[in-house]
Amino acid sequence: MLRAYAWLTFCVIVWGSNFVFGKILVQYFSPTLLTMLRLLFIVLLLIGLSIYKKNLKRVNKIDLLALVFLGVIGVFINQWSFFMGLQTADSTTSALILATTPILTGFLAAVFLKEKLTIRMLAGSLLALIGIYLVVTKGNLTSLHFEKGLLWIVLTMITFAIMIIMTRLLSSRIDPLTITLYSNVVGFIVSIPFAFLLDNPPRISPRLSDWAFLIGTAIVVHGIATLIWNQNIRYVDASKASILSNLEPFVAMLMGLILLFKPITWLEILGSLIIVGGVVLSTYSKAR
Repeated sequence: MLRAYAWLTFCVIVWGSNFVFGKILVQYFSPTLLTMLRLLFIVLLLIGLSIYKKNLKRVNKIDLLALVFLGVIGVFINQWSFFMGLQTADSTTSALILATTPILTGFLAAVFLKEKLTIRMLAGSLLALIGIYLVVTKGNLTSLHFEKGLLWIVLTMITFAIMIIMTRLLSSRIDPLTITLYSNVVGFIVSIPFAFLLDNPPRISPRLSDWAFLIGTAIVVHGIATLIWNQNIRYVDASKASILSNLEPFVAMLMGLILLFKPITWLEILGSLIIVGGVVLSTYSKAR
């Protein structure tokens, strides 16, 4: 049990650090090109894993259409908007906004999966919004200015919630590895023309160290960490694991301090506590 929690904590640290990693990478690669390159290495990893596990499977036409939609919305647009946002958005604030994904997922599940909305969930949603408002306005509660980068991060959060709902629907018929492989292949194929249409001109680093950082983070964040999480999640209580995943904003805050020398303000700490508290309140009853 202790070993499982240690590995899950490692995953949370990796995912929380991804906000800072992305912030660093968009300085050397243009967003759409970065999306394409990252998806390329993720797809190569997934193909290799599928061949190793002998898990290459066909899907029917209806499921294939759903996987195409998932690949475009939940993979390409999700990844692309993430890097577009990190060009200007603060990594900590981005992490806090994405931390509210379980709340939006709950509302979408109520609409599409007929799951019940509870008073606890509505109260948690309101609490999380108050926390985001506090962080975004930086204490100046009379003015709300949502910079362009944060709007891209909101789009990332929306597409991430859609991805969760669609994956949940498809997982009753298709195994997770097949879903992940097909959707990422679609996302990669779609990203190729856009990398040259949207990034004009494309920005690419000539340094080997930047390429190594790109490949390493792509494989570790989207490959190894996900596999470790899926391997160890079965050994712990689901509600405790979900609370553990809410530590990502604090990891992003700490990594921003270490790698980007970005100071941590008391408003960010207070806002983080309020947002995480709202997410925990919204999702606790379902997890229990």
